[in-house]
This record gives sequence, C-alpha cells and structure tokens, in this order.
Amino acid sequence: MSTAETKVASFFANAKNWREELGVLRGILCESPLTEDFKWQSPCYTFENANIATVWGFTDYCTVSFFKGVLLKDPQGILVAPGENSRSVRMVKFTSLAQIVGAKDTLHSYILEAIEAEKAGLKVTFEKDDLAYPDELESKLAEDPDFSAAFDALTPGRRRGYVLHFTQPKQSKTRASRIEKHVPRIMIGKGMHDR
Repeated sequence: MSTAETKVASFFANAKNWREELGVLRGILCESPLTEDFKWQSPCYTFENANIATVWGFTDYCTVSFFKGVLLKDPQGILVAPGENSRSVRMVKFTSLAQIVGAKDTLHSYILEAIEAEKAGLKVTFEKDDLAYPDELESKLAEDPDFSAAFDALTPGRRRGYVLHFTQPKQSKTRASRIEKHVPRIMIGKGMHDR
C-alpha cells in the first residue's frame, strides 16, 4: 500500500464527522475516471495529475469541492463558493446521506464535465488582483530584499492567500506578528497551507 493510499484509508477510517457520507462521496468519485490521491490533509481526486475534486467533513456539513468549479455549468444550482474570497473553487454541501444519494447522478455529470474542462485545457481567468498590502508587509518588503524577492516569486494565489491572512487583524502588532511567523515558509516558496 502506498503512502497516499495509507493516508486516504486513515482519513476515512478516522473521520469524526460524516464518516458514512464521506464514504459514499468517495465511492461516487472512485466510480469515475479520477485517480485517488492525498493532498492538503484530505483525499484529492485527479485526472492525469491535474487536481479535479476533494472531499471534506466539517462540523455542520460535508462537501465535495471542485478546484475549477467556476467553469462548471451547474444546471442544478448546487455549487457554492467556500468563502467570500474564493475565486475558482466551488463545492456542494451535504447535510444528509439521502442528499448525497439523491445527487449521485448530478455529481457524476459534474465530475465528467470537470474532466472534460481539464482535457480541453480550460483555465480559470482571474481579474487583476488589486489587494492592498498592509503597511506592515510593505515595510517588511522594503527592509528585507531577500524576503521581497521570495514573496514576489510566490504564485499569485499564494501571495493572495498571505495578503488576505495578513490584513485580517485589526491591530498592527498582530499583522506584524503574522508576517514574521510566515517568513520561513515564504522564504522557501511555500503557501500558507502547503506541507
């Protein structure tokens, strides 16, 4: 058994919430041409090494999320953004096993549509990201050329994630502390959630 297979098996066996529902979602995803892998502490389903979908169990619901969900037509109107800053990912929230069973055919069609989008090479086009950097980040970038180069070398999504995280606190001291905490990760090119 590979490391990924072991981690996937452990994820489903140790799920505290929604264990049965997550198992059914897994079955639906595994019936498709997707390959099961383990990334970001969760099962991830890929097509020719491209990330297509993932499953998660939260306190109030479980989900199947599509990495390029904004490209899906969503005739059933079931896809939602996971958060106000989400630009590409869309997910389907479930609060019962019956909901998942009832949505099985829809999920199959969405999975196949996501695979076709990947085969066609479709990309999500993002508007220019005009997030304002907090003063504390601007200062750190100005005073440390190595940090500035490392931050600029991050992918746009990783930079965006950090900027959103750094701007959340109201107090300058907390913003500065967050920046300092993440300097080592930024220096080696990692995003906030990379392992």
